[in-house]
Amino acid sequence: MPGAYDRSRNSAVVRSISSNYSDALSSYFGTKTPIYEEAVGSHNAYVTALRAHGTEVTVLPELTDFPDSCFVEDTAIMIDGKALIPNMGHPSREGEQKAVLEHMSEFSEIIKMPKGATLDGGDVIFFDDRYLIGRSTRTNKEGGDFLASHVKKDGYDAEFITVPDTTLHLTTVCSSPREGTIIAAEGHLTEHQFSNFAEEILWVPNKESYASNTIGYSNDRLIIAAGFPKTKNILQNEGFRLMSVDMAPIMQADGSLTCLSVFTS
Repeated sequence: MPGAYDRSRNSAVVRSISSNYSDALSSYFGTKTPIYEEAVGSHNAYVTALRAHGTEVTVLPELTDFPDSCFVEDTAIMIDGKALIPNMGHPSREGEQKAVLEHMSEFSEIIKMPKGATLDGGDVIFFDDRYLIGRSTRTNKEGGDFLASHVKKDGYDAEFITVPDTTLHLTTVCSSPREGTIIAAEGHLTEHQFSNFAEEILWVPNKESYASNTIGYSNDRLIIAAGFPKTKNILQNEGFRLMSVDMAPIMQADGSLTCLSVFTS
């Protein structure tokens, strides 16, 4: 489970922005048509931020036929060096994972999901000794159960969390910046959903829900989306050392920080 305990995040895979990014899906955060050139700038800054934290980043080429393909998080879930390749939760994205599979097969054992099961990696959070699996419009019961069966084979627990219709994925409104800690967005999730396993829940104001998606590293280092002052203040008061990335062009296509990468070790 890469980066789960110590959040070292040694290596990651990302994919360049599709030149057809303006056609990307956008239903939750987008207020205007996604703009390719602006997204490229944000993506470059994102890769720079990962590398600044010591992550070795592999940048895969764009997929012109798949406007959403920069959101590689959805296309593979890592389980102790194995890559589970799902069936995508939205029909227009089916096929993105095949190109990721080709890359992952160079260094990982591949687990393929059976037909009828769907899952997006954005509905999966690595939380210490377990996987949090969201059931959403993109991840059905069969997909969640299939992933849970494989993580349990490797000795990890699985917790299912219902993702409300107010948001896209579990990671859209939730992340884990350090051991025992959850960052969650008010108005989307409840304390009860985490009470059995989280030692600490840091609540992000509803109007800054987007900022609940973070990338945590060891020693309380944290990458956050720029432009959310209340959340920044909350996290600084908790002792986190922050680096901000302008994610506005990525937000227009309903993407967040974690959406842009798969951490492979």
